[in-house]
Amino acid sequence: MKKTVKQMVEEANSRIETLSVSDAKELLGNEKVTFVDLRDVRELEREGVIPGAVHAPRGMLEFWVDPESPYHKDVFANGNKFVFFCAAGWRSALATDTVKSMGLEKVAHIDGGFGAWRDGGGAIEEKKKKA
Repeated sequence: MKKTVKQMVEEANSRIETLSVSDAKELLGNEKVTFVDLRDVRELEREGVIPGAVHAPRGMLEFWVDPESPYHKDVFANGNKFVFFCAAGWRSALATDTVKSMGLEKVAHIDGGFGAWRDGGGAIEEKKKKA
């Protein structure tokens, strides 16, 4: 194996902005900041969500961010700063690095992900079930 996941995450973290939980908590509710949850829907249902976060499954992220993609989502063209998170911060580090290379400039991720957010007393609500 030429490169491990751990090495890839370390390299990504060297190129991106990483927010502490306390810094991220200060941004929650700011209308110029969009929190983006990359976790699988089963994780959201099991563990809850950060209030107001947009769910963008990791497997669709690049397609949703690219304005030339038929799957583009307008939320990623709103000019806001984006704060990505996953369960532990590995997927979000890679995702942040990837969308930054795609040209999304104002992007960061939460160190330690949702787990650190939860352990740091960040706001969590139950995922609303679709009717």
